[in-house]
Amino acid sequence: MINLELGKKHQETFEQTMMLAEHMMRPFSRKYDKEEHTYPKEMEQVVELISAGRSEAMGGGGKKDEKKKAEPEGVVNGGNMGAVVGLFGLCWGDVGLFLGMPGSGLGNAAINAVGTPEQRKKYGSSYAAMCITEPGTGSDSANISTTAVADGDEWVLNGEKIYVTDGDRCDTLVVWATLDKSLGKAAIKSFIVEKGTPGCEVTRLEHKLGIRASDTAAISFSDCRIPKENILGSAEVATDAEGRKKAFGGVMQTFDNTRPPVAAMAIGTARAALDMTQDILKEEGIQLKFDRKPINLSAIEAELVRMESEWSAARLMVLKAAWMADNKQPNSMEASMCKAKAGRVGNDITLRCVALCQSLGYSENHLLEKFARDSKILDIFEGTQQIQQLIVARRVLEKSSSELK
Repeated sequence: MINLELGKKHQETFEQTMMLAEHMMRPFSRKYDKEEHTYPKEMEQVVELISAGRSEAMGGGGKKDEKKKAEPEGVVNGGNMGAVVGLFGLCWGDVGLFLGMPGSGLGNAAINAVGTPEQRKKYGSSYAAMCITEPGTGSDSANISTTAVADGDEWVLNGEKIYVTDGDRCDTLVVWATLDKSLGKAAIKSFIVEKGTPGCEVTRLEHKLGIRASDTAAISFSDCRIPKENILGSAEVATDAEGRKKAFGGVMQTFDNTRPPVAAMAIGTARAALDMTQDILKEEGIQLKFDRKPINLSAIEAELVRMESEWSAARLMVLKAAWMADNKQPNSMEASMCKAKAGRVGNDITLRCVALCQSLGYSENHLLEKFARDSKILDIFEGTQQIQQLIVARRVLEKSSSELK
């Protein structure tokens, strides 16, 4: 049986995050959009409330057991589903403020995905950022140039990373580096680096089109020494074709966990733009109703219906990818599909909403223009639109990365 509705637990999560978004995030949206790189201290209280809500939801052994029994046998709606549902609400409030919140970063997903029990215990609750992009390496992650060289009981890292989300405010970094550039993607590994380690330095903060409440940093590594046990996964480099693919796959597994949440951010931002647009148009006497045939709709109403249908399709794709992750089903293709769809739809919807509302959409008197600026990055980071489509094509056609480039 297919049930496309949220369960009670996740519906409550959504409603709670929407309440936080409306009353504790939206009021500060414009302030931190204008004061780029200023730490949003008000968000500390939001993090506290979210953490308290999680604890309460899991508190009381009886309640916890009841919720487990309520799930159909063999079906799990767990952390991945809860994460994307929560992001729908929080990013309806402000995706930049969400990304600027103290707490969990994209690097935490890598640690939780491939880290050892000891690594998860030590760094799981840290604020971990992800360092992948380099000045000469964007979407082609296999072209990483930052090096990691074994020296006794340590790794020595050298290189430069750019566009590191939360790179200045975090306390831990997950750094992608190569053990041997000549071996290609098989030699790429990820390493845990604690901020403050000698040789690790934040060199600048970027000025951006959107998500200005979130810091985006450039970080250099110059003979940066870290413990040997800080590698995520095996240090072995396979040299045969099948071994190379598997070795890099362990690193790439991170994206299967992070792409649905990024897609959820796009869904939340697009929903915010749609809701605000409909409120503005309602004041002009234009109100969307679904009880009329498309042929009887005005051009603006028809456009709203089209955007609503695109938004709903993208949302369901995100929920499917998260559900598959919770139920231990391989979701690499679905993660890329939902990221591609939601990223494009989010950007299209926010820009179209600005156009429909004309001067009101373009003005800073409303947040529509900010939603449009914020949405652009959601179609780029965690893999661009083109990269997602390439991944999906490889899966559908059963081609390897060397066969389909």
